[in-house]
Amino acid sequence: MAASSGGLADGYAAVVCDLDGVVYRGPDAVDHAVAALTALSIPIVYATNNASRTPDEVAGHLTDLGLHVRARDVATSSQAGAAALVELLPPGAPVLAIGGVGVREALQHQGLEVVGPEQTRESPERPVAGVLQGYGATVTAADLAEAAYAVAGGAVWVATNTDGTLPTHRGTAPGNGTLVAAVQRASGQSPRVVGKPYAPLYELCAARLEQQPSRLLAVGDRLDTDIAGAVAAGMDSALVLTGIDSVSTLAGAPAALRPTYLLEDLRSLTTEYAPAETDYAWWVCGGDRRRVVEGAWEVATRGTSIEAARAGIACLHEGLDLGDLDEQTVRRLVAEIDAWQ
Repeated sequence: MAASSGGLADGYAAVVCDLDGVVYRGPDAVDHAVAALTALSIPIVYATNNASRTPDEVAGHLTDLGLHVRARDVATSSQAGAAALVELLPPGAPVLAIGGVGVREALQHQGLEVVGPEQTRESPERPVAGVLQGYGATVTAADLAEAAYAVAGGAVWVATNTDGTLPTHRGTAPGNGTLVAAVQRASGQSPRVVGKPYAPLYELCAARLEQQPSRLLAVGDRLDTDIAGAVAAGMDSALVLTGIDSVSTLAGAPAALRPTYLLEDLRSLTTEYAPAETDYAWWVCGGDRRRVVEGAWEVATRGTSIEAARAGIACLHEGLDLGDLDEQTVRRLVAEIDAWQ
C-alpha cells in the first residue's frame, strides 16, 4: 500500500505495534514514542511475543508511560497460543501451562483446564491433552521436564514464540526459544509456534480489529520476528531504528525480511513518508541521490540521514538481487550510510 499524502499511518485502518525496542526499553519509554502514538487517529493494537505478562499488566505499563491503553488493545503470544489450542482440543481439555501468569490466564480465558507442572509432578499418571509453553522468569528445569514428558506422551504442543534471547536491564538473557529447544531435544518433537515470525499473532490482531491484514501496518524493530511475521501475515511493515536491527542489518536481509518502510523513530508515522525511487541508474529519496559505481558510492546530492539510508538500502538491495554486488561490498558500503550504529 502506498503512503498517503498525509502521515504515513493515515493510509491504513490501524497499526499493529511491537513493544520492546519500539515503545519501551525495560521500564522506560523510547524517545518520542508516547507522543507519536498519542497523535495517531487510527486504532492501535500492541502485539508482543512476551508471553509472561497478562494484557492487563502490559496495558498498565503503557498507561504509566502516558498512553491510553486497555487490556483489549494488547495481543500476546500466549493469547495466540491458547486460541490455537482451543481449535485443536475438545472443550475444557486439560493443558499443561509452562511459563508466566500470562500463559495461565490465556488458557483460562479460552475455557481450557489449566494444569500446572507441580500438579503433573504430584500425579504423573494424570494425562494432559496439550502443552502451552511460554516464557516465565521462574521456569525451572523440572518444569521443562514435565513439558517433555507430556509432549512425548502425545500432548499437542504449542510454543508461544521461539525468540532465542531476551533483552533485560542487565543484558541479554536466554529467551523462550532456548527453553523450547530443551523440550524439543528431550522429546524429539517440534511445537506449533504462534508468535512472530509466524502469522497467528498478527492474524489474531487483524481479527480483533475486524480488518483484513492488508489494511494494517505492522511496526517493529526486529527483522527476524516483527517484519518476517508481517510478511507471513500479508501486512505492510515498518522497521523502526530504535531497537535491535539497524540499517546495516537491513542491508543484507533477504526479501522475506524486508520492511515496506524504514523509520528513524515513531514520529515518522505521523509525517509524510518519502520513499526511495529509481531514476534511471540513480536511487533518490527526498534530497538524497546516489548510486554505486565500481564498488563505491557516487552521491549527486546528499540528503538527511534517513533519506540517505532509504535511498542507499534500495540501491544495495537492487545490487544484491541482481548479483551486481556481493555481501562483503554491501557491508562496506552500508557502514557509510548507517548513522544509527
